[in-house]
Amino acid sequence: MKFLIGCAVWSYKGWLGDFYPKGTRNADFLKLYSRRFNAVEGNTTFYAVPNTETVKKWASETPENFRFCLKLPRAITHNGILQPYIPKALEFAEQMRPLGTRLAPMFLQLPPSYSPKLIDDLGLFLEAWQQTKLPLAVEVRHRDWFQEIDAIALNKLLESFNIGRVLLDSRPIYTGDDDPQLESERRKPKLPVQFTITSNFSLIRFISHPKLEMNQQFMAEWVTQIQNWLQQNKEIYFFVHCPIEDYSPRNARHFYQNFYQKLQENGLNISPLPWDEVEQEPNQLSLW
Repeated sequence: MKFLIGCAVWSYKGWLGDFYPKGTRNADFLKLYSRRFNAVEGNTTFYAVPNTETVKKWASETPENFRFCLKLPRAITHNGILQPYIPKALEFAEQMRPLGTRLAPMFLQLPPSYSPKLIDDLGLFLEAWQQTKLPLAVEVRHRDWFQEIDAIALNKLLESFNIGRVLLDSRPIYTGDDDPQLESERRKPKLPVQFTITSNFSLIRFISHPKLEMNQQFMAEWVTQIQNWLQQNKEIYFFVHCPIEDYSPRNARHFYQNFYQKLQENGLNISPLPWDEVEQEPNQLSLW
């Protein structure tokens, strides 16, 4: 059973003194991160494309079983239609190949302005992507994609190319009276959650609440759903976000420990979280 979990980023200075030991150099963040989680969403490529040397360094600093799920650059995805940017997308795919087996499904995040009226454009892009022979997932944010007729059309399109559908769950941060996004530069969309798999893998983005108790009912739902998918031999990539980024590692670890325990109780096995196998140094993880 293949279940991988992580956060959206690895280079966050606010984790110093908690997730990372005090005094850790920025250059060592990825190496330490990859010894605690087994995957990262890799938001960094949305804003800037790393050069070949950097990509090779990412590979050399991480264990063989670590995985990167990188977001396609916004210069490709957020300029209206996709078709004119197909060459850039194919070029980006080639630039990431030095990651080798560490390169997991990448994902195409479409802006809220990209509606089902552009499904033919999306189809042309996905057809061209087949040249890369690399796995890909698509995240849609226009609300019409979640209407039954358009959701069915999207799922059929993705299935025809064995493309995954990114599942975004922002329900925890819209639960309760407080607003954990007050200090956030970008608010996460409030969209329905459709538990749909269109490929042999699923990429899930869970937007957690800073208060652990606000996440429990949704985590329990995901535990059940993911268990079912794992029994169907699906690969699951689960990424935990939080509007207050300081809490993302804690929330991700909490989810994994709950999930691990539930599977053990049901006689199913996944590997322990690397974090739980790391020998703790004094004052290394004071948050816990």
